[in-house]
Amino acid sequence: MAQGHSRFAACSLALVAALLMPAAARAADQALIDAAKKEGQLTWYTTQIIDQFARPAAQAFEKKYGVKVNYVRANSNDVALRVLNEGRAGNMQADVFDGTTATAALKKEGLVAQFVPENARRLPKDYVDAEGYWVATNLYVLTPGYNTELIKTGTEPRNFQDLLDPKYRGKIAWGSSSSSSAAPGFVGLVLAIMGEEKGRAYLRELAKQKVTGLSVAARQVLDQVISGEYALALNIFNNHAVISAAKGAPVDWIPMSPALGVLSVISVTKSAPHPNSARLFLEFLISEDGQKLFRAADYLPVDPNVPPKDKSLQPDGEKFKVVFKTPEEIDRDMPGWTAIYQDIFR
Repeated sequence: MAQGHSRFAACSLALVAALLMPAAARAADQALIDAAKKEGQLTWYTTQIIDQFARPAAQAFEKKYGVKVNYVRANSNDVALRVLNEGRAGNMQADVFDGTTATAALKKEGLVAQFVPENARRLPKDYVDAEGYWVATNLYVLTPGYNTELIKTGTEPRNFQDLLDPKYRGKIAWGSSSSSSAAPGFVGLVLAIMGEEKGRAYLRELAKQKVTGLSVAARQVLDQVISGEYALALNIFNNHAVISAAKGAPVDWIPMSPALGVLSVISVTKSAPHPNSARLFLEFLISEDGQKLFRAADYLPVDPNVPPKDKSLQPDGEKFKVVFKTPEEIDRDMPGWTAIYQDIFR
């Protein structure tokens, strides 16, 4: 996973921790636990799938600390909009929120608190914001996924050129929202690996395949592939294919290299109604126990000491490479990627 890491912030994690963490909340110590228990609850706006991770994580935290977790599930853009509206109205309901891009935009609005969990000291510095506004909880790798009943395993497209085969015309789908896990994210990946001129030329050829844009989340795009509506999906979370295949669904993912890698990051809101509970919750998710919950759900933990159950999901930097994009890079480049997508594919 070393590919692309040099583009991440190089600030010392120890320095960030020393500068940004309030002395009274530097660890999940008894004082923080007591303060959280006094608050009694927190509200979590999450992009994580409820049954797969959000509910089990909330229940584990409640069992450990006796603090209730109220969770609301939405995609990353909707989470950002909800926090933004609450903040501007002076009526913040969320204590913590996660996603792949939300934090970058909300930082600019002054709606995110600076907080680096003590447990983040165990993580590679790439997984902690240099300014202290977010910490990664898990890694997402975005790849194609396919229906194994419609495309025989062993004949699936293995590289970007294979996607241009006429036999796939009208059989490919992707999300249409302005998201890293939708068409614009795929556009960004192509431009990153091919360059502007060659990338645009490739995308114009791909447009001839009549790729269907669906206004749903990547998980739902994959669900439509599983149901046979489409044979192939682009830019889906590879762990979602593994989760579904384990339940008997006719689906697999393709280690098309390089893939797009993004971080799911979590933050505390600036005006959190339950700030101590929020900080304790971040400590929990980044702890070894919290990271094991991600592994149990077939996600990719960020803790180097907690490898995923299926190690093939994680790029090795050699046969399976990845182009990483930080939340700030995605926020900066998304308007351009979206404009190219709309120009070429709509």
